Amino acid sequence: MVDVDGVVVTSPDGRLWNRNAMADIGLDPLVLQAKFFEPHWQDVVLGRADLHDRLEPILTEIAPHLTSQQVSDYWFANDAHLDHSLLADLAVLRTSGLPIYLATVQEHYRARYLWEVVGLRDHFDGMFYAAELGAAKPDPAFYRAIESRSGFSAHDLMLLDDRTANVDGARACGWQAMHWDGTQGLFKILDFPR
Repeated sequence: MVDVDGVVVTSPDGRLWNRNAMADIGLDPLVLQAKFFEPHWQDVVLGRADLHDRLEPILTEIAPHLTSQQVSDYWFANDAHLDHSLLADLAVLRTSGLPIYLATVQEHYRARYLWEVVGLRDHFDGMFYAAELGAAKPDPAFYRAIESRSGFSAHDLMLLDDRTANVDGARACGWQAMHWDGTQGLFKILDFPR
C-alpha cells in the first residue's frame, strides 16, 4: 500500500498547489483555507459531503468569478506532479508479482482524477481512499476497511507513507509500515535486492 500525497505525488519545489492561485485565478489561498478547508474538508474527505456542494457557495462569497469546477480543475492539475523514479521502482516490484495498491486520504473527485486522468491506474492494482472507506489515516478504521475490502490480513500488508502518524497507525493495526521522505530509494528502504 502506497500513499499518494508526499509519496507518489510530490511538489517539485516544495510549495503547495495554490501558491500562485491569486495571480492565476484570483483566489486567495488563505481565505479558501479559512472558509472552505477548515470548516468543510473533514466532511468532504470522509465522503459525507460532495466537494462541489460545499465549495460552490463558499466561492459565491469569496470569489464569485469562479465556479467550483474551475477551482477543482486548477487544484487537481497543479497537485499532480508524479515521482517517476518511485513509480519505476514500484513497477519492478509489481512485475515480480507483488500487487501494489494506493492507500490515500482523498475525496471522490480528486481520487478519480488521479486514477483516470493522471493515469495512476496504469501503475497500481487498485486504490483505497478515505471518501470511499469513510475513514482516514491514521484512524484504525481506515486500515481495517482496507483489510476487509482487499481480502489481505494485517500481517500481509505494508504501508509506505510520508507521515509518521500514518506509519504508526498502520503498525498499531499489525501492518508493516515504512516512512518515506524521498531521500532514499525504495529498494534501500525495503532492503530489497534489485
